[in-house]
Amino acid sequence: MLPETWTILRLLKWTTAYFKSHHIEQPRAAAEILLAHTLGLGRVDLYVQYDRPLESHELELFKGLIQRRIQREPVAYIVGKKEFWSMDLKVTSDVLIPRPETETLVEAAFTIIPPEPGPAPLKILDLGTGSGAIVLAIASERPDHSFYAVDRSEKALAVATDNARTLELDKTITFLQGNWFDPVRDRGRYFDVIVSNPPYISSHEFEVLPPEITQYEPREALEGGSDGLEAIRLIIKEASYHMVPGGWLLFEIGYDQWVAVEKVIARSGAYSEWAVIKDYSGHDRVVRTKTRGNKT
Repeated sequence: MLPETWTILRLLKWTTAYFKSHHIEQPRAAAEILLAHTLGLGRVDLYVQYDRPLESHELELFKGLIQRRIQREPVAYIVGKKEFWSMDLKVTSDVLIPRPETETLVEAAFTIIPPEPGPAPLKILDLGTGSGAIVLAIASERPDHSFYAVDRSEKALAVATDNARTLELDKTITFLQGNWFDPVRDRGRYFDVIVSNPPYISSHEFEVLPPEITQYEPREALEGGSDGLEAIRLIIKEASYHMVPGGWLLFEIGYDQWVAVEKVIARSGAYSEWAVIKDYSGHDRVVRTKTRGNKT
């Protein structure tokens, strides 16, 4: 009896059905990404070569990736990369997987940071940089400004540094290890713009998230205390001490947190204006606030 032949198309159909039976989100996309990764192809190439039969070693490798996904490991961690702002970023379990809604924060930053530096480049700080997604996206289109990125995790900074090197932005960004503002305390009111995607999920909400998140992504990058606002309060309180007068603070929030966050900003007395920006799903996503005073 001849051995069974598994072509690309047949394998995609089978894997999609298998993922569906195990309640895996976006089963077709997951099947395509994992198979393309196995074969070293682009996803479009799978359909150009749809009748190509797989070798036995390719089938074994793909089978291993399927089993990892069935165990609910995120596709991004399995293939080791995630697209963000048209950049392929390296990701590991030491960093949060970049989300599409975070691109709203990047877009908001571009309304403040001009393409050309003018008399002097702006100094921009990314707090809790993780994979470096935010600062790399901004620096890729505003490379003539000065960028700094902080993370307390040495392993996360290694991932961010690797991404910067791959994108040839490593000479544009200074990476610093430490907790929030600790690595820049000696600089005083130095930064023109501070951006951050802080942890903002409440402890209770975190426990009921899908296993792809609770079992694999770094909890410290997601959980923001009992009400989700622990890190946000700290950032609002301390950011003004590190920004020039009239500087801008932009950070991501949960879809239902704006009312509470606005109260924290108002009580701080450090900011002259603030607003919330919605993401493409229509949810409150990014807070933009300006420190009191004018730039000199």
